[in-house]
Amino acid sequence: MQNLSIWFAFTAGIFSFFSPCIFPLVPAYVSHLTDSSFKDGKVMANKRVLLIRSLSFILGFNVIFVAMGASASFIGQVIAQYRDLVEKISGILIILFGLQMVGVLKLRILMIEKRVETDPNKKVSFFRSFLIGMAFGSGWTPCVGLALSSILLLASSTNTVYAGMGLLWIYSMGLGIPFILISFLVTYSLKWMKKINKWLPALSVLNGCVMLILGVLLFTGQMAKISSYLSAFTS
Repeated sequence: MQNLSIWFAFTAGIFSFFSPCIFPLVPAYVSHLTDSSFKDGKVMANKRVLLIRSLSFILGFNVIFVAMGASASFIGQVIAQYRDLVEKISGILIILFGLQMVGVLKLRILMIEKRVETDPNKKVSFFRSFLIGMAFGSGWTPCVGLALSSILLLASSTNTVYAGMGLLWIYSMGLGIPFILISFLVTYSLKWMKKINKWLPALSVLNGCVMLILGVLLFTGQMAKISSYLSAFTS
């Protein structure tokens, strides 16, 4: 797996977490996963229950994303003889996604939203947290779907199916690690979340810029060259 691809995947995961689709909803997710309530400006959740169910939730969407990565990479292997063409098409699409994120484009087809809802009245358990994570991973939202689609396109250009799966696992970690950290913080206070919410539009634009760089590098064939250079440099 290319070093540069790993960093792009992890960064995309972090930016996906700090998107208007996810970050403001973290307290609600924590409350739902732990069967807890809001009181005194924080989520009243048992820390042990929170850790276990958060890990189960993350594992759930991890499975979905890795399966997506395997599928994208498998398709890439099937058409390996057209790899150069695949990289150029993927690069163009990622550039379009990036332009959409920064607000240059406003294509409705890229704003299609799909959500998988869960029953809020059902008691949440470790297994149900896992299922909620899978439902989360299966649901597409405008601001997360573009970043995820970009990493899937990157996975389709990898040399092996395992490399494609690895990229989506890295993406999942970029999304999951901040989720755990923020989940614990909201059990202490919710006040600081309002301050971070103000930065979400700027982070979305920054995410778009990262996607633009990724798209250009992939289209021009520079991804492999830069990754080889970094590998040699670090070794």
